[in-house]
Amino acid sequence: MPAWAGVKVMTFQVERAWPVDSGKVTAGHRDRLAVVYVRQSTLRQLQHNTESARLQYGLVERAAALGWVPSRTVVIDEDTGHSAGGVQQRPGFTRLVSEVGLGHVGIVLGIEMSRLARSGRDWHQLLELCALSRTLLADPQGVYDPGEHNDRLLLGLKGTISEAELFLIKQRMWGGRIAKAKRGELGFEPPIGYWRRPSGQIALDPDEQVQSVVRLVFAKFEELGTLHALLAWLVANGIELGGRERCGPERGEVVWRRANRTILRNTIRSPVYAGIYAYGRKHSEYSGTGRRERVVTDPADWLVYLPGRLPAYISVEQWQRNLARLEANRNTAATPGAAHNGQALLAGLVWCARCATRRMGVFYRTSHGQNGFIYRCFWEQAHYGGACCQQLAGECLDTHITALVLDAIAPAALEVSLKAAEQVEQDRAAVEKIWTQRLERADYLVDRARRSHHLAEPENRLVVRQLEAEWEQALADRETLREQHARFKATAPRTLSSAERDAIRSLAGDLPTLWHAPTTTDTDRKHLLRLLIERVEVTVIGESEQVETAITWAGGHRTTTCLVRPVAKYEQLSYYPQLLERVAQLADQGHGARQIAGRLNDEGYRPPKRAERFAEGAVHDLLRRLNRIKSQGRSTRAPHQHLLGADDWWASDLCTRLQIPSSTMHSWITRGWVDARKLEARGGMWIIHADPAEQQRLRELHNRPNGYYSRKTYLDHQAVPTGETESDSDEPRPHT
Repeated sequence: MPAWAGVKVMTFQVERAWPVDSGKVTAGHRDRLAVVYVRQSTLRQLQHNTESARLQYGLVERAAALGWVPSRTVVIDEDTGHSAGGVQQRPGFTRLVSEVGLGHVGIVLGIEMSRLARSGRDWHQLLELCALSRTLLADPQGVYDPGEHNDRLLLGLKGTISEAELFLIKQRMWGGRIAKAKRGELGFEPPIGYWRRPSGQIALDPDEQVQSVVRLVFAKFEELGTLHALLAWLVANGIELGGRERCGPERGEVVWRRANRTILRNTIRSPVYAGIYAYGRKHSEYSGTGRRERVVTDPADWLVYLPGRLPAYISVEQWQRNLARLEANRNTAATPGAAHNGQALLAGLVWCARCATRRMGVFYRTSHGQNGFIYRCFWEQAHYGGACCQQLAGECLDTHITALVLDAIAPAALEVSLKAAEQVEQDRAAVEKIWTQRLERADYLVDRARRSHHLAEPENRLVVRQLEAEWEQALADRETLREQHARFKATAPRTLSSAERDAIRSLAGDLPTLWHAPTTTDTDRKHLLRLLIERVEVTVIGESEQVETAITWAGGHRTTTCLVRPVAKYEQLSYYPQLLERVAQLADQGHGARQIAGRLNDEGYRPPKRAERFAEGAVHDLLRRLNRIKSQGRSTRAPHQHLLGADDWWASDLCTRLQIPSSTMHSWITRGWVDARKLEARGGMWIIHADPAEQQRLRELHNRPNGYYSRKTYLDHQAVPTGETESDSDEPRPHT
């Protein structure tokens, strides 16, 4: 029992005639404790509704009238300030139930049943325990035995009335609250940039610096597009957010705090800054872990939506654009996500035209020192275990789309240069305005400290010494701020010099140079692409190098183009039959490999695997495919021909027979995917053991989808030892 409970019991003297005991109280009851349960719903009631507390503590006299001595009477008042409805915990009620269940309590006294419980679950649990332990319940109207049918019926009715009463009270309060909100008169705590006048009206904060910072936040978010970029810009320029204290002795004073992501997100999403009075944006949901709130972003679902009721910093249209930008920055299946520093410039914008509604993911190459990335549609593979729909190298698509974008904006180069210069000057002027206001505030604080010092009596040294210290501190803070301002002006002057203007104009006139400049980040490039392009739909024609792209520009205009992607095998080239026929013609005319390569390059043929031109080795590979090189290496192999056993092949001969590139076969040899041995002689060649069954297996392995993991899975299924580790993979992996 709290130490102050006894004092209150002695202070509250209740003069009333208690009902006469009906004979339900026995000596067995008096041998146990009498518990007086005291509760009030809120701290406000505890402070102002003192009569209720007086009546509840007066039940100690009621226990004495029933025959309990003061030493056997316990007051449980831990639940003052706790509601008896809902799912919140009540330590006092928990203690009461425990004591009753243990059989320590003879009678429980309460001013009314609603004080014990307003929840049917809690009330009937207490009744059941009292009936089992033969514990009585008492209020100012009488004494009740939960073990008797009539008393149990009456107590149950009182508990039901108490629960219904709480519902009616909440319903009346909620109805009044909604009615006041629909008139736009329900008060709320204004966010930063606003303050409440003594009349109760919401107005813009009278502090000019607070207003300037809020306007700057919205302007920079409109320009930068992400909360992270906005936060980084504010921190880099030393700009803090000003708000008013909501409680304490300094209530209403402006306090400057550093920016953080939560405050910025709430500021961007709040409809108050667009002049909208809103109520019911959040719906409360209850779960096993407690209350969870979700924000209903659609204004049609809000309980109250009254535009034009409050002073606004931005328009309703800009507020809606900001919400759409925040939603688009989320990395989900329906949104492209925010632009990051990855190399893939079209990340989040590329869609698979085969699937029609699937966004293609970005996979970065991370093994064997390879750089680059690919766009891949892996929805079917990831969700249903199917095959990859399509993929293509990302560099070729980015280069193609970038060229189209630069051509589209080339006519606006001069306008872009002027706009860029204007934007730079506006940013610097806005930051300079904030610095000027900070210096003005510092001068005011110094002047106020000086006046406070002069108004004090010189003889009162106890006060004067403190005022002198505050004056000195204000002077030091102002000097520090002036030094910081001087450094800021030295590094970022307010106006652009003529040389800076000429540099901006020259760069804007040469957009490709500006695009590829080291100072232009991948994030900057992505922002520009997203401003101009809504989506890029990609269709790889079969397995060939031909790719069709459909670009949807901002505004709805569509452009259809074609591009050539690098492929892994000659067989994927759409002109592979014509290429073989042309190589055969040139070989029949007596041209050598070098001459054939030159003719193929001149005629526009291109090899696979990102190579721009045919080389002599590539022509030799094509000639082997045509069986035009049958005696190559015979002089080297002749002395070792006797080493070939049954079903043994020279590596090059087996490649020709199976029509597998020599590079692929060499990769399989180094990985241990084939049964091969190497001659010990200088420049030793590889001998591979391949009977007809093994040759068929190698054909199937070669026809597997391109990629290490696909072939590795096939080999594991065939139970062939590979000696391979995961780190040897050259397959692109998803970027995390």
